[in-house]
Amino acid sequence: MALNIILLGPPGAGKGTQAAHLVATHAMVQLSTGDMLRAAVKAGTPVGLQAKAVMEAGELVSDEIVSALIDDNLAAMPDSAGAIFDGYPRTAAQAHALDAILTARGRKLAFVIELDVDEDALVDRITGRFTCATCGEGYHDRHKMPAVADSCDKCGGHEFKRRPDDNAETVRTRMAEYRAKTAPILPIYEERGLVRRVDGMADMADVSAAIEAILQSA
Repeated sequence: MALNIILLGPPGAGKGTQAAHLVATHAMVQLSTGDMLRAAVKAGTPVGLQAKAVMEAGELVSDEIVSALIDDNLAAMPDSAGAIFDGYPRTAAQAHALDAILTARGRKLAFVIELDVDEDALVDRITGRFTCATCGEGYHDRHKMPAVADSCDKCGGHEFKRRPDDNAETVRTRMAEYRAKTAPILPIYEERGLVRRVDGMADMADVSAAIEAILQSA
């Protein structure tokens, strides 16, 4: 039976890395609301056109539109493929909508996996990162500097860049927003015994192994 999970964690916790690992190792499909919205708008689907009109009006996309987007993408997936919900649900209304969508599709939620992080350590992780401007190879001020100063290990490029929003103030704001958004949905899944927490500050391979152990327990 296909495993369907919700992957939670603040920006910088490593959700993208872990989701990519699950896609590669379990043939799961990552359903990221941001990516799906952009794809639907570009493709001009009925839901995409609705979302485009709302966004062009400067308004937030409604729970109904986001849930319809999720339903469309689940419908396009093979029944054998598990889903990774990334960035959805974010409200209690979306959580209940997801229940209805999964039931209608003959699916059920296996786990809600939260990557638990230490805020100060996350600030250090994010504010120290930079990339090669040529090939995108990632580096960090303390954990992974180029072997040769000012020269990318991968392509030999000499230009590096940092994201302008990778600063302490922005990271702490993101953390506060994440806590505010997850607060309404975690109790719903806690009551069902679906929530599992993984140390998101651990080594990447250890985080993957911990998530794998959770999936194997299904």
